[in-house]
Amino acid sequence: MKNLWRILSYVRKYSGFAALNVLFNILTVLFSLFSVVMIIPFLQLLFGKIPMMVDRPIFAWTAAAMLDYFKYILSTQIHDYGPLTALVKFCIMIAVLFFFKNLFRFLALYFLAPIRSGAVRDLRSDIYQKILQLPLAYYSKERKGDIIARITDDVKEVENSIISFIEITVREPLNIIIYLLALLMLSPELTGFVFVMLLITGAIIGRVGKTLKRQSTEAQTITGQLISIADETLSGLRIVHAFNAEEFMRKQFHKINQRLYGINWRMNTRRELSSPLTEFLAICVVCAVLYFGGRLVITGQGLEAETFIGFMVLFSQLIPPAKNFSSASYNIRKGLASAQRIFEVMDAEVSITEKPNAVSIKEFKTEIEYRQVGFAYNNYDNKKILDNIQLKIGKGKLVALVGQSGAGKTTMVDLLPRFYDVSEGSILIDGTDIREYKLAELRALFGIVSQESILFNDTVFNNIIFGIKDATREQVIEAAKIANAHDFISKLDNGYDSIIGDRGGKLSGGERQRLTIARAVLKNPPILILDEATSSLDSKSERLVQDALTNLMRGRTTIVIAHRLSTIQFADEIVVMQEGKISERGNHIGLLAKNGIYKKLVDLQAF
Repeated sequence: MKNLWRILSYVRKYSGFAALNVLFNILTVLFSLFSVVMIIPFLQLLFGKIPMMVDRPIFAWTAAAMLDYFKYILSTQIHDYGPLTALVKFCIMIAVLFFFKNLFRFLALYFLAPIRSGAVRDLRSDIYQKILQLPLAYYSKERKGDIIARITDDVKEVENSIISFIEITVREPLNIIIYLLALLMLSPELTGFVFVMLLITGAIIGRVGKTLKRQSTEAQTITGQLISIADETLSGLRIVHAFNAEEFMRKQFHKINQRLYGINWRMNTRRELSSPLTEFLAICVVCAVLYFGGRLVITGQGLEAETFIGFMVLFSQLIPPAKNFSSASYNIRKGLASAQRIFEVMDAEVSITEKPNAVSIKEFKTEIEYRQVGFAYNNYDNKKILDNIQLKIGKGKLVALVGQSGAGKTTMVDLLPRFYDVSEGSILIDGTDIREYKLAELRALFGIVSQESILFNDTVFNNIIFGIKDATREQVIEAAKIANAHDFISKLDNGYDSIIGDRGGKLSGGERQRLTIARAVLKNPPILILDEATSSLDSKSERLVQDALTNLMRGRTTIVIAHRLSTIQFADEIVVMQEGKISERGNHIGLLAKNGIYKKLVDLQAF
């Protein structure tokens, strides 16, 4: 129930619309009640089944007194205008009542629409905001497809079940309460019997739908796995075709799809059982009420035949809302399962946080220092990735990190903008622990160009300006020229307004990389991180990108991760990493003279 209240909290800000929805639902029920109550006594008077009432009765708030007063009004109409005219006027009045009933029904739904759409919008915005806040470590343990499923399928399920349930919980209880009050005025004894029967029926229906929440949770989890496979297939379609792995991927997808089919089949079967089961139980209740009430009439125990007929007519109007309410309980169990998956993401710990009294940092002044830094990912083995790292990087220096894959090079630079936090020791910029700084200002110090060009399915201009406020078109063009990207951009069909496709798929590898360099140039950061920025390029593209990087590095503190050692021979310091530790450090000439690990790496690349 906690998750249900959390979902309903999103409705709270729309309380004005909710009040109007309740008002028009009440009016809908009242007009429906009046239209039903009027028909039987009018027809009885019109066809002479009961005597006309000539004397005005005394009005009172009892069922019998109100019914007598209503019969008096109808009798007056028949007496004054004749049966046919009274029938015409009555038919017009019934039509007017039903018109207003349906008008109020529409208005109730009209004012429900902003509640439903707004609550879902707010929920989706909150989960997306949390996705942006969560650290990279969270996503190393989660499937991307499952996260996408939670912000799409699970939110949609919440909308279709819980948010829809709001309408039913407002409208149907009002129907039930008002009709029960009307029934109570006709016969308290028979109404008590009906109430007990409805409670028994509700308990039976509740037991049938008990397992829906668990099955729905499993179904949504498997849906996330399906989306993950589809995403991986689309991302790696070139490799799938190259290795003739179509059948392998098809079997993988079919296996999970078959599991989802089995769960959905069982879940839908159980859910579809609700309608016929509810209808059967409703008929059983009608039969029981018919017997109980009929026995009271036949044995003369205080219930008149006319009152009993009116009671059954009103009772028939009670069945549809009770049926809708019980059927909705099946859907809400599915919605609660989706809500649980959504709140698992929204309640996930944001480990990278900013202190309340965080220090401002607008510029980089002196040096970066790694002070006895240790780091381990919070995975199954807690293996140390970095161990006792001691390193200082002065302002304006070019420092290269080299070593075999898995040595900890990328982890070292990921710690600087706090993509992760150190497990041991500290990292200082200008003598202050980076955890003391304002997070946004700290990250503004860094420009990152990685091996994988991260681009978006948008225009060239928007990819370069990404995350940078108030940059002019002239500044974007100047950044592109520095990155050796202006020439190829100008040749595109729409120049800087050209859409580059998913992940920049319409561009070559070198062109994509030069766009990311242009983005870094426009940001103009004091500290530059280059993570294998040229390793995946051909010789011609590498030359263009290397020239662009040279322009970018000018006057900046630069940390370079490189496998191609020829690109970092002129670094101020080369740091050799091995198994999470610094094994050697020095310049190119000095490290070669040591005849150690660095010399072996250079010799291996010489062949």
